[in-house]
Amino acid sequence: MTKTVFTWMLLSAAWVVGAWNWGRFDWSLEKKVSQTWGYEKASLQLAAENRVLKAKMADLEHKLGMLETEKSALAAQVKNNTQARSIASVPKSKEEDMVNYDVYRWTPEKLLAIGEKELHFKNYAKSAQYYNELVKRFPEHKIVNDKTLFGAGIAAYEAKQHDWAIQHLSTLMEKYPKSGFYRGAKLWTALSQYNTGNHRKFASTVEEFRLKYRNTDEWKILSKYYEDINYKFKK
Repeated sequence: MTKTVFTWMLLSAAWVVGAWNWGRFDWSLEKKVSQTWGYEKASLQLAAENRVLKAKMADLEHKLGMLETEKSALAAQVKNNTQARSIASVPKSKEEDMVNYDVYRWTPEKLLAIGEKELHFKNYAKSAQYYNELVKRFPEHKIVNDKTLFGAGIAAYEAKQHDWAIQHLSTLMEKYPKSGFYRGAKLWTALSQYNTGNHRKFASTVEEFRLKYRNTDEWKILSKYYEDINYKFKK
């Protein structure tokens, strides 16, 4: 075997070994990267699931806290009662209090949020109570604006709490005479007065709308009463 052939064989062998090692190195590196990315994806998924579980846990803890507070309040009520009575014998007026402010100490923002939500879903009695509690306890709070007072008035009217409706809507008209809710407040105040038997004030408002606001949606509602009012008060 000549020296040149021997040298060529050595170089060929070295090239084959090097190529094989390089391929193996590349394959190992690719495998490592793939495994690392798989670990990262799993980690991200677990972190997301952990956040969801934490949120659910916080919600359950809040509900549990409310139940424990209610339980403590009921226990104190039973303890202070001089006669042993069942829960069914608690006065009806207590059962009708849907807010239970003394128990839950709602913030103004929470009272408004519940009032608006219940009004949206037409749960008027509950909405009216939350609105009324807000206006009664926090009359100067910044969220008690013309929109809030109008919502409180509508909820109260639909819940047949006409005294509340007149109070809230009258406050709106007094504090916000340039509000976009002003005419609506005047309308629903008049309807509440009608339902409480104050027909003369109602008639006065109808006449005002007839003279000033003939082209409004409010007049379309009030005009239905006009002939009846004319018969009773204008003949």
